[in-house]
Amino acid sequence: MIRSMTAFARREEQTEQGDLTWEIRSVNHRYLETSLRLDERFRPLEMKMRKLFSDKLARGKVDASLRYKTPESQQSALNVDHDLAKSVIEHCDELALLTTRPAPVDMLKVMQWPNVLQADTLDQAALNKTVMSSLELAIEELITTRETEGAALQKMIAQRCTDIDEIAKQTRLVMPEILEQQRNRLNDRVSDFQINLDPERLEQEMVVLAQKNDVAEELDRLESHIVEVKNVLQRDEPVGRRLDFLMQELNREANTLGSKSISTNTTRNSVDLKVLIEQMREQIQNIE
Repeated sequence: MIRSMTAFARREEQTEQGDLTWEIRSVNHRYLETSLRLDERFRPLEMKMRKLFSDKLARGKVDASLRYKTPESQQSALNVDHDLAKSVIEHCDELALLTTRPAPVDMLKVMQWPNVLQADTLDQAALNKTVMSSLELAIEELITTRETEGAALQKMIAQRCTDIDEIAKQTRLVMPEILEQQRNRLNDRVSDFQINLDPERLEQEMVVLAQKNDVAEELDRLESHIVEVKNVLQRDEPVGRRLDFLMQELNREANTLGSKSISTNTTRNSVDLKVLIEQMREQIQNIE
């Protein structure tokens, strides 16, 4: 299924370990580039998170942020390590005996001593597991959005392919008439100049000129590229790079058709082709 690289996903989880909110944005990019914004407590999970993205996505610039809110009970409940606090105070008293001007012990500074005050401990392992499962669901939501956008792109590209195919068929139908008109114009010019030319030589020159202006080969390649584009659109894999290459090939044939044009009809068709190809190319930049 075709996937767009432009998508957004948001996932919220309310658990006993706290509230989690994932927000993931992705835009088109040549390769997969993942940027993570995390609370420091989740930094050890970063490599696992990046691997999860690389397992699920092939291309795109991805920005993922995780907001974490601790439970209300954790925000208000504090535990005092009485043994540690008592040890700190006793050491302060011992130091006070070494001076003739002892200062009273500042209890606020005692509480600021590392690990004297502690919040209720969270089950970090359970919290990490919830974070990873929540991320996986958020990525699945992102993929669903990518596929929805991709389906719209696929429909648009398929319609442009039909339009290009129709232009190629119309050009093929009118080419014999255009070449015949060119032949008649050359005959008229020769008559106007009142020059006696060898009819056989004149016929040879007209054949050469007709071959130079014949675009049957370009139309054949154009139609074959369109068939390939339609086939690629049905593949269940990332196809953005393949489609981009095919757009280059289509544009080359459209340019050649224009350079060989000997009538306003084929010139107009060449311009129409290039417009359709450019419309596809712009959208294909967003395909994974």
